[in-house]
Amino acid sequence: MSKLYFRYGAMNCGKTTLLLQVANNYEERGMKVVIAKPSIDKKGDETVESRIGLSRKVDYLIRDDDNIKSFLKDCFNNNISCVLIDEAQFLNKEHVDELFLFTKKYDIPVICYGLRSDFKTEIFPGSLRLFEIADVIEELHTICRCGKRAKFNGRIVNGEFVSTGNQVAIDGVDDVQYESLCGKCYLEKVLKINVNSKDAEER
Repeated sequence: MSKLYFRYGAMNCGKTTLLLQVANNYEERGMKVVIAKPSIDKKGDETVESRIGLSRKVDYLIRDDDNIKSFLKDCFNNNISCVLIDEAQFLNKEHVDELFLFTKKYDIPVICYGLRSDFKTEIFPGSLRLFEIADVIEELHTICRCGKRAKFNGRIVNGEFVSTGNQVAIDGVDDVQYESLCGKCYLEKVLKINVNSKDAEER
């Protein structure tokens, strides 16, 4: 029986690059894939774009109010071997539930790539549901500016880290940038907490 996968990590861990590599692997073997992403991700409009310059037009944009049953049934009818979802953190609960059902009903794997949490360390709704029901959960790794493993996403506005604002703001589209940070650097750079001070220990 096919599985629903969630591959997650901080910004710049290579999620989209890996998605495109997986698509290429299937296609080199003569199999067909479908690539989709939530339409709220305006970066690249109708494409997925990796930070190393790779890009590809998506086959389907998922709007928040979409019922994706017909899209998934078309995947089955067109002999698709795998469904790949970029920016899966922006899916809603119903979308994730449909993807899970699809893997079991049609025996076709779905691989979702996305962030775990936002710049305030709060989990995205789509990610939460994927953690709850995905068959396989895999963390992808990247490094912080200090060389340690990065797990958090710092939002930068006008050259400064910020800790307030709307959950969704797209780099390259909205006036924001992001940087992957380890826990210590997140506390120091974003929350302005000196973790080496006595005051920090007392908190």
